[in-house]
Amino acid sequence: MIAITSILDSKHSQYVNDLTALLEQNFGLKGVMLTPYPHLTLLTAEVPDIDELKEYLETVCLETPSFSVRTTGLGIFPGESPVVYVPVLRTNVLNQLHTKLHRDVSEMSSEMGVYYNPNMWLPHISLALGDMTQELLGPVLTFLSQYQFTWEMVLDNLTIMRKSGDYFLKEEEFWFRKRELIS
Repeated sequence: MIAITSILDSKHSQYVNDLTALLEQNFGLKGVMLTPYPHLTLLTAEVPDIDELKEYLETVCLETPSFSVRTTGLGIFPGESPVVYVPVLRTNVLNQLHTKLHRDVSEMSSEMGVYYNPNMWLPHISLALGDMTQELLGPVLTFLSQYQFTWEMVLDNLTIMRKSGDYFLKEEEFWFRKRELIS
């Protein structure tokens, strides 16, 4: 299974990395660091022909200008191991890109991540996942409430991430409206 993501700009990546380092220092939470690049996940899929996907993403990026997104507040995906995240507000531009990717990638995939269906997708930037407990949730939210989560950032890439051992690592990165491929 691969993930198609957009890596955050350097300013917001550093901000997220600083926050996750504080969560590790104060609460021992480091599960989110298994994906060492702060990002927005657009979808997950099982794609048998990765070269076809790469060609497709390169074409999409040539046709897509960079655009801004905003975040606000904090969110929680509840459960035995809750996830704490920063919600990304859905806009027409973000929705159009996501819907196009989901529609086209599903045609070349043997399986799609259910939570990334356009009707269910909740774009977000994870701050704590995998090792968060219900007992830590209150103290973590109290700690995070001292920070500001109203951000504006530019999305300018599509990045394929793949699981490698315990980590999710960048496989290839494609830039909006640029021909070159960065690996």
